[in-house]
Amino acid sequence: MTSITTKDGVQIFYKDWGTKSAQPIVFHHGWPLSSDDWDNQMLHFVGKGFRVIAHDRRGHGRSNQVSDGHDMDHYAADVAALVEHLDLRNAIHIGHSTGGGEATRYVARHGKGRVAKLVIIGAVPPLMLKTAANPGGLPIEAFDNLRSQLAANRSQFYLDFSGGPFYGYNRPGAEPSQAIIQNWWRQGMMGSAKAHHDGIKAFSETDFSEDLKSIAVPTLVLHGDDDQIVPIADSALLSAKLLKNSTLKIYEKLPHGMCTTHADIINAEILSFIKA
Repeated sequence: MTSITTKDGVQIFYKDWGTKSAQPIVFHHGWPLSSDDWDNQMLHFVGKGFRVIAHDRRGHGRSNQVSDGHDMDHYAADVAALVEHLDLRNAIHIGHSTGGGEATRYVARHGKGRVAKLVIIGAVPPLMLKTAANPGGLPIEAFDNLRSQLAANRSQFYLDFSGGPFYGYNRPGAEPSQAIIQNWWRQGMMGSAKAHHDGIKAFSETDFSEDLKSIAVPTLVLHGDDDQIVPIADSALLSAKLLKNSTLKIYEKLPHGMCTTHADIINAEILSFIKA
């Protein structure tokens, strides 16, 4: 398998498809998935002449199931190590959900001189947790409930999560795809229970406000207004205001997992943004 080893000894698996001289697109996956969640986008954009790269976050997919480092600073540093190893420049970084937080922190902290544009989709910034300074966030009990379900029966929890709110399959009239549900479950179960448990704190309690304010590259913010995982009012709408150079696109009735359920719409939007 293709991998790099970080400074703290973690093997990070990655895919790298396309001509090495082509403009790179780096994909950042959501919790608790893997780079496989980007298969549709990677095939689409490599077919458009781009070089496409996606990694499995530490503790996820085929990367090492280490005990520590399951926080946004380590996630971003791991991406920086991969980008440096491949010497990627003029790159477009695309992150979904937790991956949107990872991409945001990477671009803010490590991306100077290497990043052309940023795309965050159904992303967790600025801050998911309800605090005195963030009254519109979700209460800590919501995230404690995720941790409890994961610890009690991770396999069933992942089936219920993907078969319900993640793709909007719990909405009236929805037609669940068993293949999509099973692929989500497969990716989740490949990873480490501890990494996923710790990752809930990483995606819910990390404040990205200062990261967003510091990013100057053109940034596309995409969100479905029926996102049941990352509510739009306290994420995309606020992120777009904090960014210096943002374009906000809201999709009516689309779910959190719209990159999969509505890949044709999202791929076209991203391509248009890249070429603009």
